[in-house]
Amino acid sequence: MSRLTIEASTPLCLLQDAGRFGVRHLGVTQGGAADWCSMNWANWLLGNRLDLPAIEITLGGFAVVAQDDCLLALAGADLGAQIDGQALAPWRSFKLGQGQTLRFTQPLVGARAYLAAPGGFDAPQVLGSSATVVREELGGLDGMGLPLTKGATLSYRGEVLQVREVPLVHRPDLRLNAPLDLVLGAQIGQFSGQSLFDVFNSPWALDSRADRMGIRLLGKALQYQGRPMISEGIPLGAVQVPPDGQPIVLLNDRQTIGGYPRLGALTPLALARLAQCLPGAQVRLRPVVQEVAHREHVEYLQRFG
Repeated sequence: MSRLTIEASTPLCLLQDAGRFGVRHLGVTQGGAADWCSMNWANWLLGNRLDLPAIEITLGGFAVVAQDDCLLALAGADLGAQIDGQALAPWRSFKLGQGQTLRFTQPLVGARAYLAAPGGFDAPQVLGSSATVVREELGGLDGMGLPLTKGATLSYRGEVLQVREVPLVHRPDLRLNAPLDLVLGAQIGQFSGQSLFDVFNSPWALDSRADRMGIRLLGKALQYQGRPMISEGIPLGAVQVPPDGQPIVLLNDRQTIGGYPRLGALTPLALARLAQCLPGAQVRLRPVVQEVAHREHVEYLQRFG
């Protein structure tokens, strides 16, 4: 068993995996890595199953000290990672010697980095997952849904000898230059014509009022013209429009049902890109059909071999 001691942390640093499935009918949300692509690549670097627990570090402020010689992997945002003051770029596995400190300072590119260990970090499974959902007090190192805290110990039991990098051609672009793909939903035709034009032809700014439940988009107010809705199940990436007309993209820790009309849902790849955006960033939306979203998702998964 190899161990690391947490020297610094924030409430935004959480243990995550692929999420909790098959329990939404019980009112339990999915959880899991907000940028699933980056977490998958971090696990891939170590030869792990792609769904194993890793550390989601949001905006920096996290540091660990190695109690044993370790080989770890880092993918996702560049949060100014350093090993004893020497810069460490993401998208690679690396060695952390006994007594060395790995520290994440501040966002340089992107918002969320993922730190993986051989075989995944040790944590109990609650309802089939170790994903941390603070609101529901589920998952994490102790199974009680707590963020990672200073002084806690991270451990893992796997072993990897080879250091490698994610090929440049496979590294996701975290700069968000392309529009976010939106699969159109059942209520899309009940918005005004002007609103439908504005949705796909105007920029949307990411509000600072954002967390792992959802991100509010600020722009031209959208007008819903349909009848009031009865609450229904909400998929990951659903784009709800409350009465103020400002859309909200629902993320991993969303509620399980809701009664606001929806424009549709972002594709999984679009969600991963959105998870790397900082407040104030501007995004655009692009309409797609389900078949296109599914094909792109499958093509992306094939890169992991």
